[in-house]
Amino acid sequence: MAATFLGPAVGIYWELLESYGVDPGPVFVETGIDPTRLEDPNARYSYEKVDNLWRRMVEISADPCIGLKAADFWHPSFYGALGYAWLTSSSLRTAMHRYQRYIRILTEGAELVLEECDEGLKLMLSYKAISQQQPTRTDSFFSYTTEMCRANKGRHFNPVSLSLTHSAPACSSDFYAYFRCPVVFDADENSMTISNADADEQLTGSNPHLAQLNDQVMIKYLANLDKSDTVNRVKATILDQLPSGNINESSVAEALHLSSRTMQRQLQAEKTSFKSLLNEVRSELADKYIRDSQLSLTEISFLLGFAEMSSFSRAFKRWTGESPSAFRADGRQ
Repeated sequence: MAATFLGPAVGIYWELLESYGVDPGPVFVETGIDPTRLEDPNARYSYEKVDNLWRRMVEISADPCIGLKAADFWHPSFYGALGYAWLTSSSLRTAMHRYQRYIRILTEGAELVLEECDEGLKLMLSYKAISQQQPTRTDSFFSYTTEMCRANKGRHFNPVSLSLTHSAPACSSDFYAYFRCPVVFDADENSMTISNADADEQLTGSNPHLAQLNDQVMIKYLANLDKSDTVNRVKATILDQLPSGNINESSVAEALHLSSRTMQRQLQAEKTSFKSLLNEVRSELADKYIRDSQLSLTEISFLLGFAEMSSFSRAFKRWTGESPSAFRADGRQ
């Protein structure tokens, strides 16, 4: 499937063009972007078209630091549930893990990798096609991410370091002024590192229940991106039925208007099974919920559809090698 880009996120580009005194409408139409869909939360544009729109914006603005200026217009609403889940996360480490896991909501054209390093927690960005590596768009990604961190931590937040594969632009001093950290150009990777202290500090805006609700919205959104995919449809239905505590293969098949045998056969063709998908959804949610210290283990057990706490504990130990209480005590938040 060709890569796409979340429609509302392109709204940043509209406001950015206006800041240069340019009427965005003709530019959007010229590059094949329908501006009437910008506020549709389900709208997605071709990545190629969004890529072309950005190239045109760079040409029109003639600003080598357009990627930094774009951060002035970032707002969580542009990222939908991903933006609000970020704001309500218990820590920046938790927020970064959400970002990595759900980046596909924003686009399938990029990948994020998180890595522990001597300096702290490193977020690395890569693209699925070399042609998609526009230097100024990479700049915008890290300026958005820094802005997101500052939305949680305050304007005093600075990354520890920033590495960019492109050469230093004429406005390189603006990078040091905005990020307020060492910036390495012509680097081997595109990455930003934050300190462990910043990554692990409890955030004042933390709201575990809102974060949990947004997690569920994001999982369902991803599962529905390709409705022809039986695996994703089954996962979305599992997510719907989990809190009832009565989830089983028959109930999911019925919700999908399939016989149990037909669903089994379709999942076998995808080299998986209902049991595997149920475990996958539960373990994915458990990893998120257990990091949130404000959700009790009993609450998490209920949200995952377990009738008894002991059943949840056994399952969690199978997934991670640790009990839920030991995992939480290790401070993985």
